[in-house]
Amino acid sequence: MKQNPLRLAVLGLTHDHVWSNLAELRRMKDVSLVAAADPHAALRTRAKREFDCATYADARVLFERERPDAVFIFSDNAAHVPLTELAAAHGAHVFVEKPLAADCAGGGRMIAITRRQRVRLMVNWPIAWWPQLQHAVALATSGAIGDLWQVKYRAAHAGPREMGCSRYFWEWLYDARRNGGGAFVDYCCYGAMLARVLLGQPTRVTGVAERLLKRDLRVEDNGLLAMHYPHALALAEASWTQIGHLSSYFTFIYGTKGTLLVEPGDTGRLLLATTKEPDGKAVKVPKPKPHLRNASMHFVHALRTGAPFHPLCDATVGRDTQMILAAGMESARKRASVRLRK
Repeated sequence: MKQNPLRLAVLGLTHDHVWSNLAELRRMKDVSLVAAADPHAALRTRAKREFDCATYADARVLFERERPDAVFIFSDNAAHVPLTELAAAHGAHVFVEKPLAADCAGGGRMIAITRRQRVRLMVNWPIAWWPQLQHAVALATSGAIGDLWQVKYRAAHAGPREMGCSRYFWEWLYDARRNGGGAFVDYCCYGAMLARVLLGQPTRVTGVAERLLKRDLRVEDNGLLAMHYPHALALAEASWTQIGHLSSYFTFIYGTKGTLLVEPGDTGRLLLATTKEPDGKAVKVPKPKPHLRNASMHFVHALRTGAPFHPLCDATVGRDTQMILAAGMESARKRASVRLRK
């Protein structure tokens, strides 16, 4: 029996990633983008022009008139919370861009309301759709490189303004209340999430968050996060001041029988070093199934089939990642390691 198209709305248009995700939706036959809500008239005009959907300044009015089955949320991190609560109260499933929220309290509220209303919550991490990263995670969790003892990820660029983010986006990235911090939250979150998936929740963390070069900002422009385990260590690095792309967006996974290096991007390689191949050798990466090729297809597939979200996008992992980040920020303020609260 043919299913009716999934009615999807987007709440918030100030995160620049929204446009590529909506373009993904437009290519899907079983989804209808019915509406977009955002207080900024210029963004609503763009959504109407490019995607031919109804637009609203107030998300509450959107729900009264459109009754979507699910929503994308591409607002600032703090607004994830009230928008998720609004959507869940109307029985709509929720997709939010990483991280889960601006703080642990907000993330907890999101988990609680979606569970109470029995709607699904997915946290999208853009790196999750790199085929070579998916395969690396699968190899590492299967024991293919032995016992894991270190995970490392670095995310860096010259800064949101410098790399061409829209004003609507960088204004809230530079706002500690709306973002949750600065570069530390924006980019150490990736490494924290990968560590959580591959190693579990750390026992303690050590964070460093500094404003090194961008004196006009009120948030940190660089950050480091060390996650301590009984028999492992994970490192996350973040920078808004790096010139060029050398070293950025690379993932390293270390095991007792091998080392995995994940190159960035949709076409990056996966390299495996072993005692027999100490300099590393390219691993053949299988072509992902359709529902693992991008975030929008994955979200819709999971809603249609009831399948679980990819582990990288699981809401519980998102909540635990938020806890790691909060402890890291606390550590940076105290200039001392912090034990993770259970």
